[in-house]
Amino acid sequence: MRNGEDTQLRQKLYYIASVVIFGTIGYILHFMELPSEMIVFWRSALGALFIVAVKAVRREKTDWQAIRRNGKWLLLSGLGLGLNWVCLFEAYVSTTVAVASLFNYTAPLIFLMLSPMLYRTRLTWKQLLCVVVAAVGIVLVSGVLEGGTAGKPVGMVMAAVAALGFVLVLVCNRRFVDLPALDRVVVQLSLAAVVVLPYVLVRNGGIPWTHDVRTIALLVLVGFFHTGFAYVLYFGSVATLPVHTVALLGYVEPVVSVLVSALLLHEPLTLRGVIGAVLIIGAAVVSEITGEKETGM
Repeated sequence: MRNGEDTQLRQKLYYIASVVIFGTIGYILHFMELPSEMIVFWRSALGALFIVAVKAVRREKTDWQAIRRNGKWLLLSGLGLGLNWVCLFEAYVSTTVAVASLFNYTAPLIFLMLSPMLYRTRLTWKQLLCVVVAAVGIVLVSGVLEGGTAGKPVGMVMAAVAALGFVLVLVCNRRFVDLPALDRVVVQLSLAAVVVLPYVLVRNGGIPWTHDVRTIALLVLVGFFHTGFAYVLYFGSVATLPVHTVALLGYVEPVVSVLVSALLLHEPLTLRGVIGAVLIIGAAVVSEITGEKETGM
């Protein structure tokens, strides 16, 4: 019994470590002098390469039949992932890391609102209340009540589009059947790189590369550590943890993003912004708990 408890604690720590790593990406991007789409391309490509290397070391075989069987949803999820990252990284630059992250994390609530159409489920009054509370939180975070916005309006638009890309990934993830986790993420990352590459080539007029040593080092850090390594931790732990634990601890990521934004980047965070952040994250957490109780998960 004790060994089982130690194992679950270790898996929780792995999971928390992965979402903390995800939450610091916005900070790293502030030191990279590259367009967002170029960062996404290299993050996806290097992340996929890292996980392929991990699978090779572990001698894990790739389930090509499962990949072909889930091909349509993998393609759509790769598109959604690329869209999410490009728009989110652009939002990090155009607005604050906190605002971009919080807007992005409205995706589970958008997914919740779409669930009656997608899965013919019913929303409870508690879930609807969570959506309203999150909407209030967005207004507070955006800064419009202070007579302006937290950064350029285009930044919030990009963050909102990023959330829609996140929603597409969530929808696709519900459609996968018998697809190993690491196979899924390798294909998603590879497809995200392929989808983004034409846009990179057109917008930047050539092969996406830089000769700046610091930027190259940070690209490797983001690709191998913030993506490949973090995803290995993430998927290695979610397979053994209860669904509600995964859902609730996942909101450590936007909390870390907000703290990094305020403490390390010294981005403005007003009292209204703090209240808005609490409302958004709180509404998302409550909606997760309510959803699990309703479905008996």
